[in-house]
Amino acid sequence: MLPFFNEAEHLADTIAGLARQSVPFELILVDNGSTDGSGEIAGAAARQFGLDWRLLVQRRPGKVSALAMGLAAVTTRWVATCDADTWYPPHYLEAAGALLARPGCVAAGAYYVRTDQPVGRAERAARKILLASRLLPGQCHTGGAGQVFDTAALRRAGGFDPARWDLVLEDHEIIHQMVKHGRVDYAAALWCAPSPRERKRPSTRWTLIERIAYHMLSDRAGDWFFTAFLGPRLARRRLTSERLRESPAPAWLEASMLQQAAA
Repeated sequence: MLPFFNEAEHLADTIAGLARQSVPFELILVDNGSTDGSGEIAGAAARQFGLDWRLLVQRRPGKVSALAMGLAAVTTRWVATCDADTWYPPHYLEAAGALLARPGCVAAGAYYVRTDQPVGRAERAARKILLASRLLPGQCHTGGAGQVFDTAALRRAGGFDPARWDLVLEDHEIIHQMVKHGRVDYAAALWCAPSPRERKRPSTRWTLIERIAYHMLSDRAGDWFFTAFLGPRLARRRLTSERLRESPAPAWLEASMLQQAAA
């Protein structure tokens, strides 16, 4: 499923990449209230490539609400969450299915590469995520653009539910819920390529303390970490999933904010 908000620049290319997948699939598009014609662009691209597709409209702002609506419409055994500005190689869903078909696997994650980077760097990225997943199997090692799930297990885990978690870092929280039901796997064959555009949003990033606490506590005290520690801290900063709709801050503004934080 592919949630989006004002992604007119990237949607057609993303859908074109998905159309080249080596296995059949249903594309669930969720327009989260776009004002730039993204819905029309997505529908036109899906028709152009002859995809099996549906377009839903979620008026409640926020990525978690869009994901929840999309998941409610899923009828397939497995589901992938895709980003509107990411390129998925033709073997992406096939590689994801190979992981999810393993006994005990309830989710899988892709590592990120750039299509113009040397092969050696991609290989290092693969080795890095495989090592991290072995050392810290209960943690999230990739973002929502590269996550795939066993649909039944995802629903048993509570799915994407804004009543439970309507904050940023939803990709980490959902993996925490999934590992209660099985294993999250990674493989060198499963990768995708986010667009090279600026992505940093200083207002939605977690702090160093929060990140350290995540690495120290999430494997053994994950419920407490998300419910009693991280969730309230993000809520106090008003970091709802709606904040992900913000345009990334320009480099000069980020530098200014970092200087102010250090003062």
